[in-house]
Amino acid sequence: MKLIFLSFSLMTSIAVFAQPKMVNQAIITTSTNIIAPEEDDVSQIQPQGEGRGGGFNFRNMLDGEIKSTTYIKNDLVKTSFKSETAKGTIYRDNAAKVTTTITEMMGNKNGVRSTDDDQVEMKKKMDSMMAERMKTDTNMRRRTRNVEFKNTIAYTEETKKIAGYNCKKAYIITDRLLRKDSLAVWFTPDVKFPNVASTGGTSSLGMMATFFGGAPSFDKIEGFVMMYETKLPRGRVMEVKVTKIELDKEIAAKEFEIPKDIEIKSMKDMQGQGGGMRMIMGGR
Repeated sequence: MKLIFLSFSLMTSIAVFAQPKMVNQAIITTSTNIIAPEEDDVSQIQPQGEGRGGGFNFRNMLDGEIKSTTYIKNDLVKTSFKSETAKGTIYRDNAAKVTTTITEMMGNKNGVRSTDDDQVEMKKKMDSMMAERMKTDTNMRRRTRNVEFKNTIAYTEETKKIAGYNCKKAYIITDRLLRKDSLAVWFTPDVKFPNVASTGGTSSLGMMATFFGGAPSFDKIEGFVMMYETKLPRGRVMEVKVTKIELDKEIAAKEFEIPKDIEIKSMKDMQGQGGGMRMIMGGR
């Protein structure tokens, strides 16, 4: 195992790529599959209905295929996604540092707007809550002591064509205090997009990504990530693959206009009303 990581490190140090072409406009179609373990107890998935015993089980809501389409135009990014149980759109204005998430589930539409400062504040609150819980929860202390230390990228010579693009394989190696983990990704070194290192997966679910532990970071990859597979909580596996990239289609400005028929609440307002993530997911 040490020899493998040593060879990875050597490849990282000698890998040299031509600078990817920065493209400011694109339409990217991506397929995401969340696969539950065979031993998963499907009896725990409750049907929609009245009362506490018949409510929808959010823990399983995105199992299966999620199709997403991402529109990129300079500082604006829009991603629409759809699964069997939910659909939504995430609007990102990188210049204003604002994200607007609209979701629709069980006939309910909800919208929330958050700034980057809101996200930082939420993370601080979550970290504070976790710290308090760790004072009394010894199991949590054991689970969180392997904190992330640093990430390095190891490039290989393996190649594959994905959606018409020549791609290379790389490993993102997470060096933790007690172990090393690696995530294999396929990327094209030919193109890169402003503010978007990958599409599909949890990165296309906005704040819904919280249910899966957040989105992996691909910012240091020398190109655009086209395919990867990663593990999720509760034994699930997520497979992500770009199926189409269109660079020559003009994208109208109205594509990024937020619908006016949906009430958009601020994250602070939703937290103040006690709705939190439940409202984002379509609850009442």
